[in-house]
Amino acid sequence: MKKIVFVCLGNICRSPMAEFVMKEMTDELHIESRATSSWEEGNPIHRGTQAIFRKHAIAYNQHKTSMRMTREDFLTFDLIIGMDAQNVLDLKAMAPEGTENKIVQFAEKSVPDPWYTGDFDETYSIVREGCRVWLKRIN
Repeated sequence: MKKIVFVCLGNICRSPMAEFVMKEMTDELHIESRATSSWEEGNPIHRGTQAIFRKHAIAYNQHKTSMRMTREDFLTFDLIIGMDAQNVLDLKAMAPEGTENKIVQFAEKSVPDPWYTGDFDETYSIVREGCRVWLKRIN
């Protein structure tokens, strides 16, 4: 089974949104999410993202907490998807030698961070469409 990880700055908004949206679309992939920073480590999914999950009836793990990418993650996952251009740069700087080719950006344009914009609906719309595209690309 192919292993995919979505990655954003804090792992409380965009990357868990992508994780659980993608899990709703398929059960043929192993899907997780992580952060590039430790700023939110141990914190739950942002209440705005949880509200989006409830609004769209998306099942999610209410006990999931933010986790930062580890060396082991770079070796374990087949595809590492950064939610924005800065995430991709940070991931490439963190990546052990030989794993950089696994790192890609979620979409051509960076996914706006709703922690800053406050617009979780806009981010959800972009994430949902992006997950559809990724599912076609992967299969």
